[in-house]
Amino acid sequence: MQRRQFLASAAIAATFFAVAPSFAADAAQSVVEAYVAAWNAHDSAKAAGYFADDVTYYDASVGKPVTGKQAAKTGVIDNFLKAVPDAVWTMKGKPLVDGDRVSFEWEFSGTNTGAWGDGTAATGKKFSFTGASMFSIKDGKIATQSDYYDALGFYKQLGLM
Repeated sequence: MQRRQFLASAAIAATFFAVAPSFAADAAQSVVEAYVAAWNAHDSAKAAGYFADDVTYYDASVGKPVTGKQAAKTGVIDNFLKAVPDAVWTMKGKPLVDGDRVSFEWEFSGTNTGAWGDGTAATGKKFSFTGASMFSIKDGKIATQSDYYDALGFYKQLGLM
């Protein structure tokens, strides 16, 4: 009887461990998808709510990471949503998920009708550019985000270069 219970318990445990990475991947993807949806709802507080308190946000065009939830909210999300109130961030295809890591190609578009955080005046110009983002998720929060895109092409569309 004990042997049968042991084998049944072992089988259940083996099934759980075989499926657990899938649960983690589904959870990581869900966090990122909800984060993108908050951006598209133009809700910076909700979007920033998906960040870990000590998030590291790296924008390759800037070159220096922003650290901390409030700094990332103010310096990135608020900056973009104030400058581009009609912003749309679209995933191109399905994200690639590997455990707690999520990556996807995207398109970002809108009209620059507001001033940028650095004081650059609105250009009134429409733009659309593509890029890719990589995320790591820890305890259901975004621990890191790294964005890579053609900043020169973006600035040219805005008439800034």
